[in-house]
Amino acid sequence: MNRRVVITGMGAVTPLGNSVAETWAGIRAGRSGIRRISYFDTAECPIKIAGEVRNLDISAYVDRKEARKMARFTQFAAQAAGEALGDAGLSKETIEADNTGVFVGNGIGGFEVFEDSFSKYFTSKGTRVPPLTIPMLLPNEAAGNICMIYGIRGPSHTVVTACSSGTDALGDALGMVRSGRVDVCLAGGAEAAVTGYGITCFNALQTLASSFNDAPEQASRPFDKRREGFVMGEGAAMLVLEEYEHAKKRGAKVHAELAGYGASSDAYHITAPRPDGSGGAAAITQALKDAGIGAGDVQYYNAHGTSTPVNDPAETKMVKAAFGAHAARLKVSSTKSMTGHCLGAAGAIEALICVMAIQDGFFPPTINLDEPDLEAGCDLDYVPNRGVEGRIDCAVSASLGFGGHNGAVVLKRFS
Repeated sequence: MNRRVVITGMGAVTPLGNSVAETWAGIRAGRSGIRRISYFDTAECPIKIAGEVRNLDISAYVDRKEARKMARFTQFAAQAAGEALGDAGLSKETIEADNTGVFVGNGIGGFEVFEDSFSKYFTSKGTRVPPLTIPMLLPNEAAGNICMIYGIRGPSHTVVTACSSGTDALGDALGMVRSGRVDVCLAGGAEAAVTGYGITCFNALQTLASSFNDAPEQASRPFDKRREGFVMGEGAAMLVLEEYEHAKKRGAKVHAELAGYGASSDAYHITAPRPDGSGGAAAITQALKDAGIGAGDVQYYNAHGTSTPVNDPAETKMVKAAFGAHAARLKVSSTKSMTGHCLGAAGAIEALICVMAIQDGFFPPTINLDEPDLEAGCDLDYVPNRGVEGRIDCAVSASLGFGGHNGAVVLKRFS
């Protein structure tokens, strides 16, 4: 029999704020964290907006000298990990080093490190690069640094499945705790791709919203008829997953239960989901089965909801395939309308939002949803523009990544 796994700590760094409380306050208010880009000069860039993390100060968790040796995504992960461990009542002194794991999802790694090192390499005609280029750009450096900061000596893994990375990291960590390999796992995702190179690369794929530079707050509009592409976001979320009896023994508070996980592969296209949504539906169906619940037990679905022409209709079909007739009664929303698409961090951030929704009895809105794209089949209850109060006992969050990676998690009210 699987061991029960609960969430005892949470931490977040997002375009809405640099803590769980600030992020959730933004979600409740239906506030967009998307602004004009400040991180680099956009004069020659056609995309001038993004969901940036602003005013981050990680000195409470990391020495300033050490922080300068970290890529931006690692700094986000370290901040979120520190908040999550503090929330769980854990510290370097109290963590059971060999009985704790770290699983971090990341899609790209140190993008700004790539950009800076490439620039120096080419301008020096191949004679110079920053000395710490390699250890800073590697995707696994977030997990590695967290282990070093807190003296964690258990399994430390990095999950790279594009935009599904954060969700899959939670799922892999769930399996690790269930199996008894460890009793505690710090798991989530981190990403920092808001750079000139990152924005330009995604824009070359014609995936980004390009007509809202003068109205950034309106740019991310999932399921809306005027949607035209996603808005790049960045950030991190980390959750402390803990075997229930272990948490009970040390008197830890419990936020929610991570009850199930499912994953699948589309085997269809490198950047687009299967149009019929069958791949993602399979991941949700597996997650529900893993959690031992039926489709009708779920009140809220946090959508991948990227605001792209191809994702939103396919995901609507996906929800209908996974939940059947219950899809019409389900409340569905895309919080990417407020955070932008945080790539490898998105699934972890959205799982955290589901936990807060359960705790607070609040269905987050999909903002900027002025006219649902009914012609494309976007006809579910997407909680348009204003959140709704109501009891949530069970929520599902799904993520769909480039390469056809699909992941879904089930979060339940703890009882």
